Amino acid sequence: ASATGKEVSCYEDFCTNLNDGTYPKCETEKPCGYKVLYADGSGTDGYYVRDYIQYNQASGTTQTSPGNASVVFGCGARQSGDLGSSSQELDGILGFGQSNTSVLSQLASSGKVKKIFSHCLDGQNGGGIFAIGQVVQPKVKTTPLVPDQPHYNVNLEEIVVGKDILDLPTDVFETGERKGTIIDSGTTLAYLPDVVYAPLINAIKSHKPDMQLITIEEQYQCFQYAGSVDDVFPTVTFHFKGSLTLMVYPHEYMFSTEVSREKLWCIGWQDGSLQSKDGKYMTLLGDIVLSNKLVVYDLENQTIGWTEYNCSSSIELLDDHSGAQYSVSAHDLSSASILEKGRISIFLLLSVLYVIYF
Repeated sequence: ASATGKEVSCYEDFCTNLNDGTYPKCETEKPCGYKVLYADGSGTDGYYVRDYIQYNQASGTTQTSPGNASVVFGCGARQSGDLGSSSQELDGILGFGQSNTSVLSQLASSGKVKKIFSHCLDGQNGGGIFAIGQVVQPKVKTTPLVPDQPHYNVNLEEIVVGKDILDLPTDVFETGERKGTIIDSGTTLAYLPDVVYAPLINAIKSHKPDMQLITIEEQYQCFQYAGSVDDVFPTVTFHFKGSLTLMVYPHEYMFSTEVSREKLWCIGWQDGSLQSKDGKYMTLLGDIVLSNKLVVYDLENQTIGWTEYNCSSSIELLDDHSGAQYSVSAHDLSSASILEKGRISIFLLLSVLYVIYF
């Protein structure tokens, strides 16, 4: 329905570059098609279009002016699996990956932005901050991204529960194809290899040996508890290369729900090997560990970093053209519950089985 939108032809460079210079059965005016399948059985297929993306450009402290840029993106004509169900369907998936075809990379190649973006997910009030550009305040410590990986892979070195270092196999955090540690804002929870998940859960349970776990929604381990989880359960701390740590408090890795009018607390850590075959060797850190932190993806310097932060406040961005610093405020966004989001949490980024262009 867009007056400015136009289908991308299979003859165009964008399409042929995706297909190593060739496009099977390309005919005059035939659109450049795509098909994406995910490990949870979901899928989307359609065709590429070129149109203008609208955004707010920082022009002063808490002030913005309208901006736009032409980008190519997929128009999903058919969705399948959970993506096609009324309870799980999404408005869309915004690509901010490292590939040359992502929205971020296209904006950068047009000279509109640098390849740096940030998010601050408010786990208390909902909403938060999403911004493209160099963050001046607050300062964040960083860890290098693992080179030549399609996702945001990092080097995880150890996990500490409370004051105790988990005793894990020495090779559990090795990086490589279908293994290693990924930071993924497209995932709601956190998925760990079984050799990590089991000792982590046991270490958490040891702080309250009498708790009785029940399983709801066929995947969440939950228990009854009326007090503050922060008073009883331990903080989980991830240590990354470069002395960067990620502290996850009990109220962040646990979430409350109500079943038959009874309040339950559920554990957000998940056994990745039960979700997909890839999860047997991968650590996938999603929104429950990224909430209440400003996370900065600096693709210019191939680093990622974060700091604990009030995501209802504001951050300072640098204007590359003028050198001025502008404050960017948080925004309120409606959001589904953890249980609603958790069902679709693992397919968004990690679990792409394959992409076909046709």
